[in-house]
Amino acid sequence: MDSLKKKGKMTPIFTSTPKTSDMDDMVMEQTCTNTCCFFCVMKEPDPSLRRAGIARCFNEMALIEDDQQHVLVLSGLWNIAMTQPDDPEFPSLGIFDCMASFVEKGISDRSWLLRDQNIYIPYYAAHVIGSYTMNKVEFAERAVLAGVIPPLIELLRGKISWIEQRVAVRALGHLASYDRTFEVVAAYEEEVVRLGMRLASTCLDEVYVKFVGVKDKRKRSKYHCDLLTRGVGGLEMENRKAEEWASQLQCWSLYLLNCFAFKERSLNLICNQEFLTNLSGMWGGLVNHSSPAGVGLIRILCYSKYGRKSISESKEVLQNLCHLSRSSDDWQYMGIDCLLLLLKDPDTRYKVIEIATMFLIDLVELKTLGDRSCLGETITKALLLDYKQSKFKIKSSQVLKALQEIWELRVERRKREKTISEEKVEERRVLANLIKQQANHMFWSGDVEAALKSYTEALDACPLKHRKERMILYSNRAQCFLLLGDPDAAIRDSTRALCLSNPANSHGKSLWRRSQAYDMKGLAKESLMDCIMFINGCINSETNKRVKIPYYAARMISKQMDATWLFANAQSKASISHLTKVQKSDDDYEISSNEDQECDEMMGMMMEKKSIASGLSTIIEEPLIVKERNRREMKRARRRNKAVMA
Repeated sequence: MDSLKKKGKMTPIFTSTPKTSDMDDMVMEQTCTNTCCFFCVMKEPDPSLRRAGIARCFNEMALIEDDQQHVLVLSGLWNIAMTQPDDPEFPSLGIFDCMASFVEKGISDRSWLLRDQNIYIPYYAAHVIGSYTMNKVEFAERAVLAGVIPPLIELLRGKISWIEQRVAVRALGHLASYDRTFEVVAAYEEEVVRLGMRLASTCLDEVYVKFVGVKDKRKRSKYHCDLLTRGVGGLEMENRKAEEWASQLQCWSLYLLNCFAFKERSLNLICNQEFLTNLSGMWGGLVNHSSPAGVGLIRILCYSKYGRKSISESKEVLQNLCHLSRSSDDWQYMGIDCLLLLLKDPDTRYKVIEIATMFLIDLVELKTLGDRSCLGETITKALLLDYKQSKFKIKSSQVLKALQEIWELRVERRKREKTISEEKVEERRVLANLIKQQANHMFWSGDVEAALKSYTEALDACPLKHRKERMILYSNRAQCFLLLGDPDAAIRDSTRALCLSNPANSHGKSLWRRSQAYDMKGLAKESLMDCIMFINGCINSETNKRVKIPYYAARMISKQMDATWLFANAQSKASISHLTKVQKSDDDYEISSNEDQECDEMMGMMMEKKSIASGLSTIIEEPLIVKERNRREMKRARRRNKAVMA
């Protein structure tokens, strides 16, 4: 296939995503006389001639040394594979052999790779392989027979860059997900697993250092920029897309590891304690909300005895699972599942029960969560399993007290209330409401501690069946704990209120109160998710005709978005690394006064970034007692307090 002449510079990048039919319309400006031209073949009206021509093109394309048309063809194939991954035409005509040849050529022939626009070709080729193998096992088998595994492994090793690693790990993950092609990938098992673990742990740092952290656009790889933005957008667009792709690289690496963990393969490698600790902090974030990221792999590990043993030995992993179980994250149920699996295993139960009980106690009244029903009952049974024997095995008096509270609430009190008449139940409901009104009055008058005690009395009086009333009482008591500076108690009560709401995690005031409490604890991700849910509730509320997002919620979102930024830790590491280099240079020469000032500014910047990255509270709220100039604002705030309380 001869190189095709065209006026102007050829580019492999579509500024807008073309439709599949555009392949038929991609005609050069001059009349084409090449009988093997891929674009002319695509326009062939006779189906049999068209198929024969496509097969010939796939067979000969990679053999042509210099043809600028290759990049245009592969970018078009990339689009077709993305939009029609289940179409059998190209897979049946040899596309996998062609793509494997292009990847091999890019890896082995450096001079060819750097010539013209060939640098784009390995990326497109590996992407096409991944797209065609994500749904059909038949296509995956064809790809394996075409020999795509060895060149993909080379890309995974980092032979070109992180951009190619991203599409390589995606394709290998699809191939490893099928029983019929898994063993071919598993031929490289130890290396693939180690590479997947390393990529998942370090890819964010690498993308930040090599791309996002490079502020001078001229120093960034041009082909990376072109692939990220499709030729549209500036520095901000490139950074946003790089964040999305880095998250995908991490999540697809974890998906590849999932394929081995699901079959209980290489668990001795995956269950490395340092990796498990890193794993528990991996979050797809808002840019990749469809992936469970680290917790997805942790749950897979919890289905194996070896995995449960390893996870039960990591306090940090358990702590992160507990925080997830009390959040409004989409993957909350996975955190709960992991803790339940650990509690039901006799070998791990007493390693985790002291940590898990103090979190799961707040979820025992949860009815449904997504498609899971009676979840609170399941949690109660898991915690109270061998309850009488547990008393002798648990050393913590606080945990024993919590288990006693669960027993009293879910067993004893439920039995007592079943024997009470409806009239008596109604009397208790009315009594609880009266106590609540008294508590509200105390709160409005500024006696928060007395209000807290009264809300507790109302909760003791209110029948269990009146879930809405109890939800309001828990939420109001959470507000008292917030004002008294007890975020742990505020999180407990607001979580219980959210479990009683219908559907779960839907009570706006409780979400906002828990978001504030998580912020006080420095748990940025949990605070962010609650705040987002709170704002969604404001937007979707039928009573609000004109939606206006509260300024305090917008401010919280802004703060936590910075703290949970995908590259926050990488940025902090880069700042520390830069500062270390500056300090080392001090040994070689004396720092002048101007240089000394620059170092102070760098230290200040680093500490600011570090505090944000670690999730420390940086929003300073107004104290209850303020200066004279703020008294009028306080009076107005007190008049609005009635609206704050339910």
